[in-house]
Amino acid sequence: MDCVSPILDVATRLWDCTAKRAVYIRHLPQNLNSLRTAMGELKNLYKDVKERVEREEKLQKKRTHVVDGWLRNVEAMEEQVKEILAKGDEEIQKKCLGTCCPKNCGASYKLGKMVLEKMDAVTVKKTEGSNFSVVAEPFPSPPVIERPLDKTVGQDLLFGKVWKWLQDDGEQVSSIGLYGMGGVGKTTLLTRINNELLKTRLEFDAVIWVTVSRPANVEKVQQVLFNKLEIGKDKWEDRSEDERAEEIFNVLKTKKFVLLLDDIWERLDLSKVGIPPLNHQDKLKMVFTTRSKQVCQKMESTKSIEVNCLPWEEAFALFQTKVGADTISSHPDIPKLAEMVAKECDGLPLALITTGRAMAGAKAPEEWEKKIEMLKNSPAKFPGTEEDLFRVLAISYDSLPDEAKKSCFLYCSLFPEDYEISQRNLIQLWIGEGFLDEYDNLQEARNQGEEVIKSLQLACLLENGRSRFYVKEKYLKMHDVIREMALWLARKNGKKKNKFVVKDGVESIRAQKLFTNMPVIRVLDLSNNFELKVLPVEIGNLVTLQYLNLSATDIEYLPVEFKNLKRLRCLILNDMYFLVSLPSQIVSSLSSLQLFSMYSTLVRSNFTGDDERRLLEELEQLEHIDDIYIHLTSVSSIQTLLNSHKLQRSTRFLLLFSERMNLLQLSLYIETLHITNCVELQDVKINFEKEVVVYSKFPRHQCLNNLCDVRIDGCGKLLNLTWLICAPSLQFLSVKFCESMEKVIDDERSEVLEIEVDHLGVFSRLTSLTLVMLRKLRSIHKRALSFPSLRYIHVYACPSLRKLPFDSNTGVSKKLEKIKGKQEWWDGLEWEDQTIMHNLTPYFQPIEHPRDSSH
Repeated sequence: MDCVSPILDVATRLWDCTAKRAVYIRHLPQNLNSLRTAMGELKNLYKDVKERVEREEKLQKKRTHVVDGWLRNVEAMEEQVKEILAKGDEEIQKKCLGTCCPKNCGASYKLGKMVLEKMDAVTVKKTEGSNFSVVAEPFPSPPVIERPLDKTVGQDLLFGKVWKWLQDDGEQVSSIGLYGMGGVGKTTLLTRINNELLKTRLEFDAVIWVTVSRPANVEKVQQVLFNKLEIGKDKWEDRSEDERAEEIFNVLKTKKFVLLLDDIWERLDLSKVGIPPLNHQDKLKMVFTTRSKQVCQKMESTKSIEVNCLPWEEAFALFQTKVGADTISSHPDIPKLAEMVAKECDGLPLALITTGRAMAGAKAPEEWEKKIEMLKNSPAKFPGTEEDLFRVLAISYDSLPDEAKKSCFLYCSLFPEDYEISQRNLIQLWIGEGFLDEYDNLQEARNQGEEVIKSLQLACLLENGRSRFYVKEKYLKMHDVIREMALWLARKNGKKKNKFVVKDGVESIRAQKLFTNMPVIRVLDLSNNFELKVLPVEIGNLVTLQYLNLSATDIEYLPVEFKNLKRLRCLILNDMYFLVSLPSQIVSSLSSLQLFSMYSTLVRSNFTGDDERRLLEELEQLEHIDDIYIHLTSVSSIQTLLNSHKLQRSTRFLLLFSERMNLLQLSLYIETLHITNCVELQDVKINFEKEVVVYSKFPRHQCLNNLCDVRIDGCGKLLNLTWLICAPSLQFLSVKFCESMEKVIDDERSEVLEIEVDHLGVFSRLTSLTLVMLRKLRSIHKRALSFPSLRYIHVYACPSLRKLPFDSNTGVSKKLEKIKGKQEWWDGLEWEDQTIMHNLTPYFQPIEHPRDSSH
């Protein structure tokens, strides 16, 4: 019995082992099917995850390493399972004929065990794939973002110092403060440092730029850091300032970084932001700019550097680049005079740039001498304060000859930063505010307004805004720093007498609140408020109102209380498409009215020819009316205008839309003429007035001296525009869809008009010429013209126009910028000589459609 027990134990163990192995073999077919099914489910899950990843990658995100590894593992596992399933199917086929027993039990056992193990692995991958909440993350921000930078002048020494400290170079520098007066170049230097770090990195993981400004706002700085650093939204949104600081700290403490803070006005608590303690050893560094040395002390900067004005050689070099070599060399006396002007700027870069730009184009020594005298009578030393900077920038302001010009300049600072101001609208606002009250005649006031703008531009206090070659409208803008200077001047000089309220987007007017609380108001501009549908009767309470603009509103009726506005000088009602009518005698009751504008309103509203005629008759009754901008649609109303000497003299802008008019008598005073869809119009004649012809300073062939903008569109019977030879000031000419027109200027027709034409003066001020869909047009002008002012030519669908009025004798305008048209038209042009073709070809830009002619 002692021998039997061990034998039985061994036998039992062998049986258990054999039984387990038999299970692997016996369940092999079933397990293979289970593995096949599980793998199919995993493949479907794989496809879902991969589609999610691809969608996220299209959104410029990067798949996570975990998801990428899972996808790779599943791909590898699929190949392994395919191999196992193939072996399993082969093994089942090898069973002994007529039995369930495999030929090779050992191989079947190993395969069965492998199937179960792989099933477990597939199950694990299915579980992992089902739990991916995030499959991709946004790409991290680049370590350094390049910033725009012009070529720098005179900062090499300062830059070298800062760069050495950033490299350590044996000195323990963790923070650097750059201080100096405004406009001295601190931001330029900081930008150069930023861009140089882009090239070299200096082993920093991140370079972070923040414009702080004032007041120092911890939340704003934190938001910039959040955008730069890889912090999850779940750790940011709906978190307190302290919690966000913790997240920033936890990210930055693991990085080597340089923090670049621009325009600090007061101490910024870096710990509240979440910035770890600065440490030169761990490369945790900061460079900041400020106007105050005291801020450097409060920020505990390791090194503080004053950014000084430029030395003379570098200052004069910068000044000359802004004046321009052409101006500097235009007279032998100017280089010495330029030195005198530049010295008055005392090396301040922004003052050199501003004054240099103001002198650009001043080619007469007398202009320079006057400016030098102005500079000597104004403070020109810069001890280092903001006020001194503004005094330097205000040199041109101080030299303005009267308070009216100064008020006009300060008024521009009311517009938002970077806002582009319509020149025409600005002058009208100035008139409404009373800045140009010394001129009783509105035309004189408008001319003076243009002179004011010219003066402000020459003083570099206003800049040109957007430019469009094909429109008369000009736009202006005020440089940000100049605007700040203007606001400072207004505060410093105590300009309290003129109160202004500016509010954008008025949808409705609570008359009791608005009009009652502002009983003394001169200017009310409600234009471009499309939700404004009703003008309350309390408008009549504003008896001091002098300027009212309701353009582009949805107002349907003007209340009769309008009659109370006896001091109103400017009334603008353009693009009021829902205006039903004007109550009778409203306009004629505005006894002080000088400017009335109502174009693109009459065409789309319910106005009739009788309404237009009555409106003109009321305008004629006004004693002081000087400027009329109007859109007429009926022959009778046009005739009413032409029959009135007073209306003709007052009409500046005339837009005509009349299908029955066949002859137009043109006023001598018109400035802008738009003729649209006058399909019966055959001829345009000039309405000569004896007293004008006799006493005018302009000869008969220049009688349309005021006309500068002409657009003709859809006048199918009009043959030519020869009358334009009498418009020496013409700047913009656009002719479209006039299918009968053969010539723009017909020399034979000029003889019929009995006008002695100075051919060299024709189109001498033209800047933009547009000719579209003129199928029969053969000639612009028989003779070659010089076009000294021409900037832009656009020709489209004028197949008969084979010649342009240029030759080698007249040459090409120095101002020419673009010639646009179809390539086949250009290739088919005939030239007097090849020289002019070669000279013009660089300006040609092919287009396929008129809409391609954006400027």
